[in-house]
Amino acid sequence: MEMALLFGVVASSALIAGAFVGVRFELPKRFLAMLLSFAAGALITALTFELFEDAYERGGIVRAALGLLAGALVFTILSALLDRWAQPTADPTPADEFQGSAKLDTDAAAAGKAPSPVSTRGAAGMALLAAVTLDGVPENVALGVALGEGTGGLALLAAIFVSNLPEALVGAASMRSQGRTSGAIMGLWTICAVLLVAAVVLGAGPLSGTDPATISLPLAFAAGAVIASLADTLMPEAFEHGGPAVALSTAAGFVLSFVLSLA
Repeated sequence: MEMALLFGVVASSALIAGAFVGVRFELPKRFLAMLLSFAAGALITALTFELFEDAYERGGIVRAALGLLAGALVFTILSALLDRWAQPTADPTPADEFQGSAKLDTDAAAAGKAPSPVSTRGAAGMALLAAVTLDGVPENVALGVALGEGTGGLALLAAIFVSNLPEALVGAASMRSQGRTSGAIMGLWTICAVLLVAAVVLGAGPLSGTDPATISLPLAFAAGAVIASLADTLMPEAFEHGGPAVALSTAAGFVLSFVLSLA
């Protein structure tokens, strides 16, 4: 249980670190895109070898496939609702046109870029916080299950860490653009971090000893949520602002996460 708590703290510390950077600093937009694409590459390895493969081995292909589709469906629907929430309430004008995911406004965290109206008048930061919690809970439960059964989890830990960092950074910067205080922003992301630590402990404790077929469902659900977040948010946003070069950082994230999965 101590190891689960440690892994949970390490994974969730990226949220607090990212929020701090987002509140205090502005970074080059291309660098932010590279961070997002690196996280996407790491998550590809994690969802394949740490989530879906485990779900398949525990519950069979039908249960794993249904769980993955359910996770993807739930994330897609809720993500669309969050994007709508993040958009300005007024009818957009040409100056308000926004491409990519409304909740992931990297302009708010980028040096030399004015935050889009999505950040300054909408709820982009809060929507991204909700999205991180949505896919973070099943991911961290899966991490706890892996630790509780002694099956590793390093690749999933690395993937969660590197995805939490840029998302918290951009989310905190969007909140800052809305005029929220630094204390309020850090408090919100800290609450999210504590919740995700609790999810790891839950996975390593009560859930790790349950029937393998039962565990396969949350693992597959987490894989579906992750793959939907890659297609819906991380990869499109990274390419939009980083260009073709993000292919290299995506590959680097994949290789690093794969090497860790072998440990």
